[in-house]
Amino acid sequence: MQTTIDTGLGDTRLAEFQRDGFLVARGLASAARCDALHEEIDRCLDPPLGPLELEAELGYPGAPASVDETGGRTPRRLLHAYSRGPLFRDWAREPVVTRAVSALMGGGPVALVQAHHNCIMTKYPQYGSQTGWHQDIRYWSFASPVLVNAWLALGPEASEQGGLQVVPGSHREVFAIDRFDEALFFRPDLAANRELLDRAVDVELSRGDVLFFHCRLLHAAGRNQSSRVKRSLVFTYNRRDNPPVAGSRSARLAQIPL
Repeated sequence: MQTTIDTGLGDTRLAEFQRDGFLVARGLASAARCDALHEEIDRCLDPPLGPLELEAELGYPGAPASVDETGGRTPRRLLHAYSRGPLFRDWAREPVVTRAVSALMGGGPVALVQAHHNCIMTKYPQYGSQTGWHQDIRYWSFASPVLVNAWLALGPEASEQGGLQVVPGSHREVFAIDRFDEALFFRPDLAANRELLDRAVDVELSRGDVLFFHCRLLHAAGRNQSSRVKRSLVFTYNRRDNPPVAGSRSARLAQIPL
């Protein structure tokens, strides 16, 4: 699914998102902006500037077994992107983005969620791991499970780079807990799950493209088989009238009204 967003979304695009749970906005970020963000991210990566998550700490398939092994210090996510500098903050608050996510959530004022995503996602060749099928909302706690992620690609993202796969329409499904494993990943060994996963599609992105996707959408990502580091900037948005559950991880950091 592809679209171009300038000042908002039309009824057709909204209907597509409601049906599929995702849409791609091509070239939403300019080349100059992508270059500036890419350069700033490289400064954050060399040396890696915390807080961050390492591949070895997450332990996903393909990750180094420990931080002491070769590649064990490979970063997976640089956390708290919003507070890392004005380039990241300006993109998170970009009106073309905030208008889009507001429309996708039914309209009304929105807020940036600092507790989830709010990160620079990296995937390194050789040491970058595979991410299993999951729904983001399985790890989050809000009054209503209606949040939207905005994933900005700063380079090509396809299967070769370990790009995202999604299951169109899965955000409208209600799954029993036993269809997930203990880590809340969707179990591909179950026949009912496998039938659903067979509908998965690759999301191919170019530099400056933005993938908007629902927090209930099933998605996964493979390993980076290319020779270059994949870099993405990911923020999560919420309606201001949708509070996090008190005492949960989702409530640990204040949301930022936009």
